[in-house]
Amino acid sequence: MSSTSDLTARARIRDAAIALFAERGIAGATIRDIAQAAGVSSGLLRHHFGSKEGLRDACDEWVLNRVAEVQLRFAETQLLGALPPDMMSLQSYLVRSLMDGSPTGRAMFAQSIERGQVWLEKAGIDSTDPHAFVAVVAAMKMGMFLMRDQLTDVLGEDVSVMPGWLRMVRASVEIFSQPLLTPEQADQARKALDRLALHEGELP
Repeated sequence: MSSTSDLTARARIRDAAIALFAERGIAGATIRDIAQAAGVSSGLLRHHFGSKEGLRDACDEWVLNRVAEVQLRFAETQLLGALPPDMMSLQSYLVRSLMDGSPTGRAMFAQSIERGQVWLEKAGIDSTDPHAFVAVVAAMKMGMFLMRDQLTDVLGEDVSVMPGWLRMVRASVEIFSQPLLTPEQADQARKALDRLALHEGELP
């Protein structure tokens, strides 16, 4: 088998693994299932990756690099149209990683916070706690994907694929494009939180 064919087979195995890991988790996806989905033998899979854990590590690395690349491009363009089609499968994979509590999910979230802080500074958004601001926004956005099954149920269409994914993302754009609190309400909420912080030591 030529080196080009090897690389093609390796990519097919990786893509099949990403899809099955996202759907079933690493424990639920077998070497045989992944090899069958990729159209290769289990022996060829082991030749390229050694074991399922080695394959998972390779998938983790590839997904993190790919997401970083896309996030950088999106930060530069701010256009949803710039997001490539494979982002849906990558998001599904990362959601599963977060649900499984894997190092990949934690690393992805930490990296998104670092990039978010750079974005916050460039955007000139005022915050008394920039780190918390970015972290909470990231968690809110990730929550859409963590609760994809629940959203699918209530919306009546699968939000992990088109057109349900577009419907979900459009709703998020509408939410983030308008204030949900009046300045007066926001000021009242801040003052209430300040009072709680002042009397924190007095709470039982």
